Amino acid sequence: MPLKNVLVAVAPHVGGRRAGSALGTLFPGQAKVTVVESLDEDPEALREAHVVLTALVPVTAGHLDAAGALELVQCSSHGYEHVDTEAAARRGVPVCTIGSSGAEVHSVAEQAFALMLALAKQVVPAHNALAGGEWALPRLRGSLTELSGKTLGVVGLGTIGREVARRAAAFGMTVVYASRTPAAPEVEERLGARRLPLEELLRVSDYVTLHASLNDSTRNLLDAARLALLKPTAFVVNTARGAMVDQDALADALERGRLAGAGLDVYDPEPPGAGFRLLKAPNVVLSPHAGGVTREAVVRIALAAVQNVSEHLGGRPPLDVVN
Repeated sequence: MPLKNVLVAVAPHVGGRRAGSALGTLFPGQAKVTVVESLDEDPEALREAHVVLTALVPVTAGHLDAAGALELVQCSSHGYEHVDTEAAARRGVPVCTIGSSGAEVHSVAEQAFALMLALAKQVVPAHNALAGGEWALPRLRGSLTELSGKTLGVVGLGTIGREVARRAAAFGMTVVYASRTPAAPEVEERLGARRLPLEELLRVSDYVTLHASLNDSTRNLLDAARLALLKPTAFVVNTARGAMVDQDALADALERGRLAGAGLDVYDPEPPGAGFRLLKAPNVVLSPHAGGVTREAVVRIALAAVQNVSEHLGGRPPLDVVN
């Protein structure tokens, strides 16, 4: 039986051709692999591809139309907003993520707490002041806070949200969550988490951390009206997707002192341009979508994506079909 064609597409900002080549070595004797950084790069390879494995490379309706042999689109991520899932469904092509693998769970949960702790302890301004020759303790003393005793609002209690809630207990935080569907009572009891409507969660939380998927119902979930519900002492942490927050409204709230701070690992678009207002907003801690790309997580992500493709190549149904 001839080998199937797997087109591995890795965006330059997450490793590009070098990372794609490494992924390609995980299909020994199982597939013919072509590596690209854009699906427009090699029209013939796209036309002949049976599988597209994408690491944040857009897969549009036009690409799907051009890929006449396509059987599967595999995202090496939890997110899939870079793939036109409706166009894939019309073609009868499943789009899969690594959602059930848990590959990014620990690293993203840790990143959320890294951002929360950096905000509470004013790590970035303290470092910058010391590096500039200033002993900033007198200036910062009044803004240093603790996580203990604070209320953490978790938006989206999926696999990552649950790991965040579990860690919050160790910090002595009260956990509330907002989700379209309630967690099982035993999960709520184990996590010590109480479900609230989103608006009420925003009113009572000292920290709000986002862990939902990006879709039509969550795009701009934290808009100006919802951000206005937060206490002026509250912090927003986003390690999910940048488009879940109205970024201009968040910059307004920070610049006008209506919000204590924000910790961001994700942006819309990525990477953000030089004119991105949140780069200059007060009391913001920024990281470059690093939450899911620890050394350990990258290996787990790659193995999960490749395993799902291998299941398909072997004639078995893949996991985590989103369309």
